[in-house]
Amino acid sequence: MAKILVVGSINMDLVIRVPHAPEPGETVLGGDFTTYPGGKGANQAVAASRMGGDVTMVGRVGNDDFGDSLIQTLLDDRVKTTYVIKDADAATGVAMIAVSADGENMIMVASGANMQLSLEDINHARPLMREADIMLVQLESPLDVVTRAVELAKVYDVPVVFNPAPGQILSKALLSNVDYLTPNLSELKCLTEEEDVNDAILKLKAWGVRTLVITLGVNGVRVVTEEMDRHLPAFEVTAVDTTAAGDAFNGTLAVALAEEKSLLEAVWMGMAAGALAATKRGAQTSLPTREAVEQFLRSHGL
Repeated sequence: MAKILVVGSINMDLVIRVPHAPEPGETVLGGDFTTYPGGKGANQAVAASRMGGDVTMVGRVGNDDFGDSLIQTLLDDRVKTTYVIKDADAATGVAMIAVSADGENMIMVASGANMQLSLEDINHARPLMREADIMLVQLESPLDVVTRAVELAKVYDVPVVFNPAPGQILSKALLSNVDYLTPNLSELKCLTEEEDVNDAILKLKAWGVRTLVITLGVNGVRVVTEEMDRHLPAFEVTAVDTTAAGDAFNGTLAVALAEEKSLLEAVWMGMAAGALAATKRGAQTSLPTREAVEQFLRSHGL
């Protein structure tokens, strides 16, 4: 069983269904209100676990009801929480999400305890890194902590899948230590300050990024390495809520790579998981099982 280490955020998602995303100054009357377990780190951890990975989460929640509920949810999905700390001085992170009728979402995050994740927490988790087959990180935790985690993974020769979300400018040194960089289009442009996708790709390659997997939503995925530049078309599904589609992709990709599947096979699996996640509401509630992903791929001749 592939050992997956996830360093990242754990949030409670507060979701309102709306007819359309509000413009500045506009009040939109919504429909259903629901709470879902979320946070990019926790979502990716659950996605990886449902793909059959042996997953351990490193993160922080508040010492509150949301925190208790989120830890239990992770445990219910067989994610190990030994390194999830209850912070006595910060509330559990929350995300306010408006989901429009066409399934697109607008997200606002109050990071809370996620931003209290410390270098000490990462150093404490070093024994995990020695045993991990792959590590997953995102950017809903302090950047210095993420950087340290990637540096330690390099020391222990653990491949890193880096989902640079939410988008921000990152150092060349950090990016050069990443094995698989998985931005979406807006994150790619933010990373490189380039509007043209090809210019952005060239810049990242010059900075030492070895494998670039760009998620393009309904336009599929572009995979760029030294040896290839391939576009894989998206699966056609009826999107209900795209909230965790990217997390489903990243968690599944990590497990497939840890199982030593080829890069393109791993990307196809991730795309299938993302497509299935978009057909259901919520974050972790939408994440598919390994069986569902494999059946979906078979139905598409893959």
